Amino acid sequence: MDDIFQDEIVRAEGLKKVFTLSRKQQKIEKTGLTRKVAVDGLSFSAYRGEIYGLLGPNGAGKTTTLRMLSTLIKPDGGDAYILGHSILKEPAMVRDCVGFLTSELKLEAFFTPDYLFDFFGAMHGVDKDTLASRKKELFSRFGIDRFAQVKVGDLSTGMKQKVSLVISIVHDPDVLIFDEPTNGLDVLTAKVVTDFLAELKGMGKSIILSTHIFSLVEKLCDRVGVIIDGKMAQEGSLQALCGEKSLEERFFEIYHSLKGEIV
Repeated sequence: MDDIFQDEIVRAEGLKKVFTLSRKQQKIEKTGLTRKVAVDGLSFSAYRGEIYGLLGPNGAGKTTTLRMLSTLIKPDGGDAYILGHSILKEPAMVRDCVGFLTSELKLEAFFTPDYLFDFFGAMHGVDKDTLASRKKELFSRFGIDRFAQVKVGDLSTGMKQKVSLVISIVHDPDVLIFDEPTNGLDVLTAKVVTDFLAELKGMGKSIILSTHIFSLVEKLCDRVGVIIDGKMAQEGSLQALCGEKSLEERFFEIYHSLKGEIV
């Protein structure tokens, strides 16, 4: 392993999460089971200055994994360590060094980007001078400055995603956890986001992102973990994982092999 990846920043050890299914959820899942194992003994590591991708179909457990790493939900088994801090025993310290972006984040429509940036900055204990400087830099970088006083409810989908992004990094965290960061974005906004992720990597940030988009992984990620049914199916660099094949081709080989399907 290259020297750049010898500083372990994130380590997941046997993460497990089980959800109780309501009758409505049972119908949606087409199952008579009352419990669903969303993540089942997942382990992996991410290192300083790399982008680690979690690749899998919808329902594979990617979002649940990232929510556990971000301390939004507690695992039912296992643990994870962010910069040496346990998500179970030291959640507050984990939140101090993590930025979490998800398309599921719903910003209050009544508030403006300016207010929300200041609010979340204060929550993270960012001093006023630093907060003002970061706001100027990030709002200008993403073109939010022209919409700083516009209510979130009146912003476009792309602008809402940009606002969510800058809020998630208001405290300049060392670890960035992004759940489907380009989901639902137009090509121009998606490029702004992916270019920024590459820039953050260049700054030495550690980034974990989940996606089902093969091209995004191929463009950005140093290593990838393929998650199927809550378990780590394969993991490694793109070269080690795919060889001369495309990531899409290799993914479906892995998927059908685990499912026992012949293609």
